Amino acid sequence: MEKYYITIESAHDDWLKVDLEDHNGDRTTVYEQNLEQAINYARNWCKEADERRKQKEIMSKAIAECIELDRIAGITSGYRDCLD
Repeated sequence: MEKYYITIESAHDDWLKVDLEDHNGDRTTVYEQNLEQAINYARNWCKEADERRKQKEIMSKAIAECIELDRIAGITSGYRDCLD
């Protein structure tokens, strides 16, 4: 079962603050002008949870591969790159 945490509360100047957390642990906060926009944003954001997870996995894999290529090329030293 997937869990989402959605909090909508009054913010400043009649705006609504929307705090969201999906079942993957991703979080975001947005401000919307009215309740309808807040609910629509929350609904769409929750629908995209699995796609966001896939995109993060792809990005993490790409970063790990870049780090490995840098290590092989000898342009890293310990935990720091040598590009400073």
